[in-house]
Amino acid sequence: MKATTSHGMAVTTATDAALVDDLEHRTFQWFWDAADPASGLVPDRYPSAQTQASVASIGFGLTAYGIGATRGYITREQAVTRTISTLRYLLCSPQNDSEDNATGYQGLYYHFLKKSDGLRLNRDIELSSIDTALLMQGVLFSQSFYDRDTPQEHEIRDLSDQLYKRVNWRWIRRPDNRLSMGWSPEHQFIASYWEGYSEGMMVYILGLGSPTFSLEPTSWQAWLATNDRRWGDYYGQTFLNFAPLFGHQYSHAWIDFRGIQDDWAHQKQIDYFENSRRAVYAQRAYAIANPGKWRDYGPTMWGLTACDGPGETTQQMDGQDRHYLSYSARGAGRDYTQDDGTIAPTAAVGSIAFAPEIVLPTLHDMKTRYGSRIYGKYGFVDAFNPSFRDGKSFWSDNEYLGIDQGPILLMIENWRTGLVWNTMKRNPYIRAGLQRAGFQGGWLSNAPAPARVAQAMPLR
Repeated sequence: MKATTSHGMAVTTATDAALVDDLEHRTFQWFWDAADPASGLVPDRYPSAQTQASVASIGFGLTAYGIGATRGYITREQAVTRTISTLRYLLCSPQNDSEDNATGYQGLYYHFLKKSDGLRLNRDIELSSIDTALLMQGVLFSQSFYDRDTPQEHEIRDLSDQLYKRVNWRWIRRPDNRLSMGWSPEHQFIASYWEGYSEGMMVYILGLGSPTFSLEPTSWQAWLATNDRRWGDYYGQTFLNFAPLFGHQYSHAWIDFRGIQDDWAHQKQIDYFENSRRAVYAQRAYAIANPGKWRDYGPTMWGLTACDGPGETTQQMDGQDRHYLSYSARGAGRDYTQDDGTIAPTAAVGSIAFAPEIVLPTLHDMKTRYGSRIYGKYGFVDAFNPSFRDGKSFWSDNEYLGIDQGPILLMIENWRTGLVWNTMKRNPYIRAGLQRAGFQGGWLSNAPAPARVAQAMPLR
């Protein structure tokens, strides 16, 4: 067993350090190679024949460039150039309510864009509140990270400010103060809305912090309304459930929830970081119990989240028909369980800041057991399934997804140095959003740290 610090941070070995160093660099390289240098558009998948860019991937990419510059993978000048190109492109891309000739509307952005011209991919694509939020996290990271007194970094801060301030969070607010998940010119607001613990918490925090289209604190209370129904015991842990692990990772990738509490968390004597740590432990315990009797599940082989899969098909395993899925929101929790034996490395690696003591042995086992079938030029592939036989071997993906690469990169760096968290702590809009949601204590009790350039540090 590895010793841990008071925050659960593992005291690592040289072998751990080598693995994490290699994985972080490879994952960063995905963003650097995948992005279009001129527009900054980042594809949903890469390398892939698909022709769609993902605004969520852009948000992760903007953050990746700061990590890369700090780690020395690229120079700061390279990061500045790529970031300026991206922000200029986003600010100048058309915002209107047309069906085909817009990148976004009301400051929000369509989920997928054409790589060729940055316009809405097709009429099935919605204007997405969560993908806009993921993009804006990267925009605000850029605003706070590039803090030097140069014309280029001044421009980054100005462009970031303009992009964030024009997002009309009030426009997506329903009469009950909950936020809609999306809109389209053809169908207007979609029926789904953000309620309950999930990645949607960042949408509310960003909306609450806006100086131009600010939400009222009642929206945060509306979002919390179902929490008590999803709070409870699952595989030895008591926590606020959300089955796929991405819901426990996305907001935490940028915001450090350790030691800060809103009223609900205070009543439960927990913070949202600890809540997500428990969710990770529960998923591991689920894999150890393995109620579905999937191959290879165990204490160092687990991880359910939204990811690729073998496909919509049925195949026999041990004399029984087993149904498999393509891309799906896999997960295990009180809210639901969806499991077809597909393991997503991002589920484990993106949880390294929560529970490194169980994540690191899992990474070692995955890489050692399956080797180059699941670990390549850009780190871990999106998913693999030891139960599904593809010819003489198991199924493994051959693609990488930006929204799964992102948590790997950001959470590794947060665990190593806190770089992304510390950068976002200096952002006035993030602080304001948290405070208006009622968060208190911890780092929010301190005055904002003075702007400074973070330096990469060795593994703990």
